[in-house]
Amino acid sequence: MGISYSKASQLFGEKVRALRLKDGISQETLAYKAGIERSYMGQIERGIANPSFKKILSIANALGVGLKELTP
Repeated sequence: MGISYSKASQLFGEKVRALRLKDGISQETLAYKAGIERSYMGQIERGIANPSFKKILSIANALGVGLKELTP
């Protein structure tokens, strides 16, 4: 059996936050680079938002990583 949807959202958010902090950028800066509202980025990092594939791609591009680095 695979990973649950809520656990996947939580792990995705944790990876986004870890990569953002590794790059030393604020949540606001990452949100701006990805074209996402800062409050929504906060929800993504906390694992409570359900970002579309398009938004996930935008986040990956803003972080300079591939999708594989963001998936659990």
